[in-house]
Amino acid sequence: MNVNQSAPPVPPFGQNQPIYPGYHQSNYGGQPGPAAPATPYGAYNGPVPGYQQAPPQGVPRAPPCSGAPPASAAQVPCGQTTYGQFGQGDIQNGPSSTAQMPRVPGSQQFGPPLAPVVSQPAVLQPYGPPPTSTQVTAQLAAMQISGAVAQAPPPSGLGYGPPTSLASASGNFPNSGPYSTYPQSQAPPLSQAQGHPGVQPPLRSAPPLASSFTSPASGGPRMPSMPGPLPPGQGFGSLPVSQANRVSSPPAHALPPGTQMTGPPAPPPPMHSPQQPGYQLQQNGSFGPARGPQPNYESPYPGAPTFGTQPGPPQPLPPKRLDPDAIPSPQLTELPPQQKTRHRIDPDAIPSPIQVIEDDRNNRGSEPFVTGVRGQVPPLVTTNFLVKDQGNASPRYIRCTSYNIPCTSDMAKQAQVPLAAVIKPLARLPPEEASPYVVDHGESGPLRCNRCKAYMCPLMTFIEGGRRFQCSFCSCINDVPPQYFQHLDHTGKRVDAYDRPELSLGSYEFLATVDYCKNNKFPSPPAFIFMIDVSYNAIRTGLVRLLCEELKSLLDYLPREGGAEESAIRVGFVTYNKVLHFYNVKSSLAQPQMMVVSDVADMFVPLLDGFLVNVSESRAVITSLLDQIPEMFADTRETETVFAPVIQAGMEALKAAECAGKLFLFHTSLPIAEAPGKLKNRDDRKLINTDKEKTLFQPQTGTYQTLAKECVAQGCCVDLFLFPNQYVDVATLSVVPQLTGGSVYKYACFQVENDQERFLSDLRRDVQKVVGFDAVMRVRTSTGIRAVDFFGAFYMSNTTDVELAGLDGDKTVTVEFKHDDRLNEESGALLQCALLYTSCAGQRRLRIHNLALNCCTQLADLYRNCETDTLINYMAKFAYRAVVSSPVKTVRDTLITQCAQILACYRKNCASPSSAGQLILPECMKLLPVYLNCVLKSDVLQPGAEVTTDDRAYVRQLVSSMDVAETNVFFYPRLLPLTKSPLDSTTEPPAVRASEERLSSGDIYLLENGLNLFVWVGASVQQGVVQSLFNVSSFSQITSGLSVLPVLDNPLSKKVRGLIDTLRAQRTRYMKLIVVKQEDKLEMLFKHFLVEDKSLSGGASYVDFLCHMHKEIRQLLS
Repeated sequence: MNVNQSAPPVPPFGQNQPIYPGYHQSNYGGQPGPAAPATPYGAYNGPVPGYQQAPPQGVPRAPPCSGAPPASAAQVPCGQTTYGQFGQGDIQNGPSSTAQMPRVPGSQQFGPPLAPVVSQPAVLQPYGPPPTSTQVTAQLAAMQISGAVAQAPPPSGLGYGPPTSLASASGNFPNSGPYSTYPQSQAPPLSQAQGHPGVQPPLRSAPPLASSFTSPASGGPRMPSMPGPLPPGQGFGSLPVSQANRVSSPPAHALPPGTQMTGPPAPPPPMHSPQQPGYQLQQNGSFGPARGPQPNYESPYPGAPTFGTQPGPPQPLPPKRLDPDAIPSPQLTELPPQQKTRHRIDPDAIPSPIQVIEDDRNNRGSEPFVTGVRGQVPPLVTTNFLVKDQGNASPRYIRCTSYNIPCTSDMAKQAQVPLAAVIKPLARLPPEEASPYVVDHGESGPLRCNRCKAYMCPLMTFIEGGRRFQCSFCSCINDVPPQYFQHLDHTGKRVDAYDRPELSLGSYEFLATVDYCKNNKFPSPPAFIFMIDVSYNAIRTGLVRLLCEELKSLLDYLPREGGAEESAIRVGFVTYNKVLHFYNVKSSLAQPQMMVVSDVADMFVPLLDGFLVNVSESRAVITSLLDQIPEMFADTRETETVFAPVIQAGMEALKAAECAGKLFLFHTSLPIAEAPGKLKNRDDRKLINTDKEKTLFQPQTGTYQTLAKECVAQGCCVDLFLFPNQYVDVATLSVVPQLTGGSVYKYACFQVENDQERFLSDLRRDVQKVVGFDAVMRVRTSTGIRAVDFFGAFYMSNTTDVELAGLDGDKTVTVEFKHDDRLNEESGALLQCALLYTSCAGQRRLRIHNLALNCCTQLADLYRNCETDTLINYMAKFAYRAVVSSPVKTVRDTLITQCAQILACYRKNCASPSSAGQLILPECMKLLPVYLNCVLKSDVLQPGAEVTTDDRAYVRQLVSSMDVAETNVFFYPRLLPLTKSPLDSTTEPPAVRASEERLSSGDIYLLENGLNLFVWVGASVQQGVVQSLFNVSSFSQITSGLSVLPVLDNPLSKKVRGLIDTLRAQRTRYMKLIVVKQEDKLEMLFKHFLVEDKSLSGGASYVDFLCHMHKEIRQLLS
C-alpha cells in the first residue's frame, strides 16, 4: 500500500495498542486532514475570507471625543469599523487580537478575492491551508471617500503620538552604506498632508497569502500605482505602513484640489465582531507615543514620564476616520517644526514577531501535534505543544525550511528558498512524551533495503501477501526474512503494524549487532578525562580550587543508562602547564601518585592501570587527589601553557584503554610554550572590513585539524572551558571541539565571586548530559533529492557520513538538499536520518528518524508551507561558515540578495497584480526581513567596537550547532515587562518588541537571548517596586551591574526570581544576570540587544531594512 494514500479503515491509532501502555493516539488519518484545519499562522489582522461586501453590523464604535472633526475629515460608510477605533499603537505588537483573524478553511480561494466572491478551489493541503492574505492600503492622510457618512473621530489619547519616539527606531543610514538615505523633500508639506476634499484614495485588490506594505513614491509627483524602480540616487521614504500587511503610499508632492487618484476596487474592511475580546490601552511611557494594547495587559499605566523624547505640541484630534484597512504613519501636522522632514512608517503597522508568536500560541498551543499526515507544518518553536508520533518524526528531532518541496530543480532555483532540515537526533523530550522505543531484532539485526540500505520504517510498502516489501526510498523490491514475516490485512497493511515501533512510529531505536561495531567487537563503556590548567592565571583566580571542590560531588552524577544504579563511565585526571602531570588513582593505593611527562613534543601516556578508574571504587583516592591539587600548585609562578599535547595525551589514553570518551579541558591562556600547536598573538582589529578579515576566523596552524581527525577516529570528544583575560585565539583553540562534536564555554575575565554560579552550572549540565559516543550519521532521501551540504560540529571524511566523536541532546546537524531528478506530487519526498552511536553504558545503537514531505508544482504551495525560523537558522549557519572563506561584506550581500530573490519570486508568481509601491510578503515569511536583519547585525557579520575577535569566533562556532529555538531567541531576544502583569499570575508576562521605544521609564524589563540576561530598570520606577525587588529605597541606590537579585520575601521578588529560574532552565547555557539602570553606561550594552533599532555598529533598524528590501525587490522585478 502506498503510505501517502488516505489512511485505510483499519483499526486506527485511536485504539490503545497492546504493546505500549497508555499509547493512545487520536484518529490516524481519520483526523481532520482534508478538512484543512487551522493555518500555522493566523493572518496578520487580515480581512475575513471572502471579503463580505455588506457592511458588518454591530461594529464597536470608538468613543467620541470633544470637538467636531475638521471639514476635511474622511468619511466612511456607516457601520464599517474604521481605523479611528484603534490608535497608532493600538497594535503594540501587531494587531490587537486574534479574534479578528478567523482561521481559513482549506478551500479558501487563492487569488484576488473580488465581489461577488467566486470560490476558486485551492489545492487541499492536509495541514497547511493558505492563510488569508492581508492587504492594507494607506491613503493620503484625511482623504474623503465620497458618499460616506462621517463617524466620530478617535479619542485624542489614541492619536499618533510624539514622532520623536520613532527616531531611534528608524534613523537614517549614512549615504556611504548600502542603504539610501531618505531625502527631506520626501515628506509632503504640512497643508498637503491633510489632503483635499475630493481626493480619491488609491485602492487595491487583495493578493493571496501576502503581507504587503507600500513605500512613498520618491522623487516627484508620482502616483502610488506607478510601477518601476526608484530613479537612481533616490532613497526610499519610510513606508507609511498600514494595518498589518499591505501599505500604500502618498505621493511625495500633494495633488491639486480635486485631483482624482484611481485604482482597482478595494476589498471591504475586515469585520470585527462585537463580542471580540478587546484589550484596554496601555501607556508605554517615555520612549514612545501612547501605544495600543498588548495582548494580556490591563489598564493604561498612569503617569509614565516622557523622558528622552522631544515634547511634541498638544495632540490635535486626528482629522478623520480612515478606512479600516489603513494604518497611517504619524501625521505631519503633529510634528514639531524641526521634525517635519520625512514621512515616517508606523512601526506598529509592519509585521511583529511578538504578534506572530502570540497568534501561533493561541491557535496551535492547545491541541497535540499529530504527525500522521505528510507535509504538515508544525507549530512554531516558541509555542508549547505536545507531539503524538504517528509515523513521522517529531519536530523536536527534525524541522524543515519547507514542508512542500518543488517538484523540479528549475522551480527550486526560481524560488531560491533553501531546502534544508535541522536535525537534532538525540533531542531531549518533555516528560509527557515517551522516549523512542528500543527494538531488538536479535542476531539478525535491523531489516534494511538491500540496495540503498535504508532501515525498515512506516514508509515501506509490503507486497505479495507480506512476503516482500518495496523500499520507498529507491523502489527496490526486497524479500522479507521468514522470522519477520506477517500477513497483510485487506488494506495491504501488516496486521502487526501497530505492535512494531518501526512500522508505526517516526522515531525509534534498534539495538545494533556486532557488525555495526569497530573491529567487529562490542565497545567498552566510555571514559571522562578531566584536564586542568594549573598555570599561574588559573591558580590566582581561584579557578583550580573551585573546580576541584566541585568535582568531588559532581562525579556522583555522571550520566547513566535507564535504571542503572551507578554510571559505567570511568574517570581520569591530568593537570598541566608547560608539562603534563598524570595521576594514578587506583583503588588499592593509599595516596594518589603523580607522573610527569615533560617531553611534550612526543606525547605518551606513562601509565595504563590506575589512570581510568570507577568512581565508586576509587572514591577515597580521588577525593584525596582533588584536595591536594590546589595546594600542590598554590605557589606556582609558571605562566606559560601548552594545548595540543594535552588533547594528544587524552586521546592516547582512550586509545590505550580501547574506549571512546570525552576530555574536559579547563584552559586559561594563549598556548605560547614551545610545543606542537604553539600559537602567537595575531589579533588585529585593523583587518575588520578588509578582504583579510576572514583570516581572523581561520585557524593559525593545521596542527589542530590533524589532531581533530585522530580524535574522531578514536571517538574522543573534547569540551573546552576557556577562562581568558586577553586574546587566546578561540578560532584556533575551538577547532578540535568543533570537529569532534564538542562544546566551547568561555568566561572572559573570570572572577570566582561573579562567575562561579555560571561556570558551575554549565559544568554540571555538561558532565551530566546524555551523550552518544563514536557516532556516525547518514541522511538518506527518496529518489529526486539528495543531501549535498552539512553544517554543524562534526567531521566528514567522505561526502555522505557525518562523523561525531560525541553528540549530545543540544547539538543539531543541518542538512541542505538539492534536486537530482524530478519529484512526484503523489509520492512526495522522504528523509531518513540514521545515527549509529555508543550509549553511556557502552551499548551500540541505531536511532532512526523518518519524515515525509509533500511536493508541489505550484510556487504558491511552496510559499505557504515554509517555516521562517528554520530558514533563518539555515541562513545564519550558511553565512557564519562563509566568513572563513569570503569577505564579510560579500556574505552580507549574498544574504540580502537571496532574501530579495525569495520575496521577489513570490511577488511575481503568487501575489495578485498591484502597484510596485507595495511590498508584499508571503504570510509564512512576513518575519523574514526582521529576522534576517538581526542576523546581518549580529556580532559575527557586523561587529561593534567593543566586540573582540575571540567573541566573534566563539559565537560563530556556537551558532553552527544551535537548534531552531536557540537561534530564534538568540537573533531576536525576548523582552518581558516585569511590572505590568498581575503579581499572582503564574504565566510569564507577554513579551514586547525589541525596540527602545517600547521601554517605559516607569517599568522594569527582563531581556534574554539564550546567553545573556538583563534586568533594565527605568528611572521613574515606583519606589515601592524598587524596594520590593532590590531592597533599597530609591533608583539611585540600585547597584548597576548587579549580577544577583536579593532574596526577599514579597510577591514581586519571588515572581521575578522564579521567572529568571524558569528562563534559565529552558536554555542550554546558564545566563548570567546583569542589572542595567536607565541612562547608565551599561545601557549601551543592553541596547545592543534591542534589535529592531539602528545599531551603533551601523546595522539598520527594522523599518529601514524593510525599505531597503523593498528597493531590492523592485530592482529585481524591474
